[in-house]
Amino acid sequence: MGDRGGSGGPRRRRPGSRPSSQGGSGPAAAEEVRDVGAWGDSPAPDKDKDGDVDVGSGPWDLRCHRLQDSLFSSDSGFSNYRGILNWCVVMLILSNARLFLENLIKYGVLVDPLQVVSLFLKDPYRWPALCLVIVANIFAVAAFQVEKRLAVGALTEQAGLLLHVVNLATILCFPAAVAFLLESITPVGSVLALIVYTILFLKLFSYRDVNLWCRERRARAKAKAASASKKANGGAAQGTVSYPDNLTYRDLYYFLFAPTLCYELNFPRSPRVRKRFLLRRLLEMLFLTQLQVGLIQQWMVPTIQNSMKPFKDMDYSRIVERLLKLAVPNHLIWLIFFYWLFHSCLNAVAELMRFGDRDGRAAGGRPSCPGAHPTSSSCRHFYKPMLRRGSSKWLARTCVFLASAFFHEYLVSIPLRMFRLWAFTGMMAQIPLAWIVSRFFWGNYGNAAVWLTLIIGQPVAVLMYVHDYYVLNHEAPVAGA
Repeated sequence: MGDRGGSGGPRRRRPGSRPSSQGGSGPAAAEEVRDVGAWGDSPAPDKDKDGDVDVGSGPWDLRCHRLQDSLFSSDSGFSNYRGILNWCVVMLILSNARLFLENLIKYGVLVDPLQVVSLFLKDPYRWPALCLVIVANIFAVAAFQVEKRLAVGALTEQAGLLLHVVNLATILCFPAAVAFLLESITPVGSVLALIVYTILFLKLFSYRDVNLWCRERRARAKAKAASASKKANGGAAQGTVSYPDNLTYRDLYYFLFAPTLCYELNFPRSPRVRKRFLLRRLLEMLFLTQLQVGLIQQWMVPTIQNSMKPFKDMDYSRIVERLLKLAVPNHLIWLIFFYWLFHSCLNAVAELMRFGDRDGRAAGGRPSCPGAHPTSSSCRHFYKPMLRRGSSKWLARTCVFLASAFFHEYLVSIPLRMFRLWAFTGMMAQIPLAWIVSRFFWGNYGNAAVWLTLIIGQPVAVLMYVHDYYVLNHEAPVAGA
C-alpha cells in the first residue's frame, strides 16, 4: 500500500542505502545513512517526487524554532516595513477625511476663489502693489549702470560700493515705507510686492559680488603678464561669455527672471523647451493653487476665527486644542506650498528660460553648506566670506540666521503694519534648537524633534500674529467707540 508519509507512492531512499526486506522495520533499516547538517543530529528531511517535504519521516519535523531576534529589533536585519507605512497612510487619510467631513457639516462650503481675487483688486484704478513691482526696474538698472562704470574704470571701487549700498538699502526701505503708509494697498498685495523686492535685493547683492570677483581676477591677471591677461579675458571657451562682456541688459534681465539667487556669467542651458514637461508644471501650478486656497478658506480660517475667544479669555486648554487642530492643515498647506513653489513654479520658469540647473539649491530650496540655513546665496556671499575673513563657524552661522530672521519678519510685519517679532523669534530659536538636537538627540530622534518643531512652531506664530492683528484692528476701534 502507501508509505507512512501518505504520499501514495513508494518512499524515495538515498542512493547507497540498503533496502529493508521487512518494510523498514528490520535491522537493516537501522543501518540507513543519516544526513547530519543544518538540522544538527536530526536526519535531513526527505522529499517526495514533487519536491515536497515528507512530513512525519523523522524527529526533524518537531523543530519550529531557531536562533533569531525580534522583527522589531534593530539586530534582526529586517527592513521591509512597507506594510506599516501603508497602514500609516491609510490611517492618515481616514483621520483627515473625518476632520474634513466634520468641517463641511459644521461650516458648509466656504471656498470662494473670487474672494481671493478681490484681495488683489481692492483698488483697481491704482493697483499700488503692481506699481511697486514696475518701479523695481529702476533699482535693477541703477545697479547695472554702476557696474558698467566700474568695469571701464569711471568709478573707483569705494564709490561703487557706496552707490551699491545706497541702492540696496533703498530697495528694502522704499517698498516698506509705501506698504506701511499707503492705505489703499492690501496686505496680500503688500506681501507680494515685498517678496519681489526681497528677491531683487538678494539677486543684485550676488550680481555686485560676482562682478567684483571678476574685476579682481582681471586685475591679478594684468599684474602678472599681458599674455595671462589675454588668457583670463579672451581665452574663454567658444560660446561662453567673459567679463566685462556679460554687462548687458539681456544678461541682467535673464538673471533677474531666472530661478536662482546666485549670479554667474555663464548659466547652464538646456537644449530645448520640453512642451509636455512645461504643460505638466503649469497644470500643477493651477491645481495646487486652487487646493491651497480651498484648504485655507475651508479649514484654516474657521479654526483661526474660533481661536480668538480662547486667546481673549486665556483659556490655556482650549488654546492648546486650537493649536493642535490648526497644526494639521497648516503643515499640509506648508508642504503643498513648497512643492508648488520649488518644483512646479520654478521648473516652469526654468523650462521657459531653458535654465539648466534644476537642483533647487541656488533658488533657495535647500542649503548647500552646513549651518548656512536659508539659501546657497547666503552660503556663497555671506557664510563663506565670513569664514575666509577669520570668523568662527558659530558666528557666521548666527549672522546667517539673523539675516534670514530679519527677512521673515520684514515680509510679515510690514504688510500687517505691526511689529511683534514672532517670525524673527521663531527663526532665531532654531540656533539653540540645533544645539539641543545635536547634543541630546541622534538619528531618527533628532529628525523627529525637528519635524515636531516645524509642525507646532508655525501654527503658534500664525495664531500669535492673527490674535495681535485682530486686537489692533477690531477690538481697538470698538473700545475707542
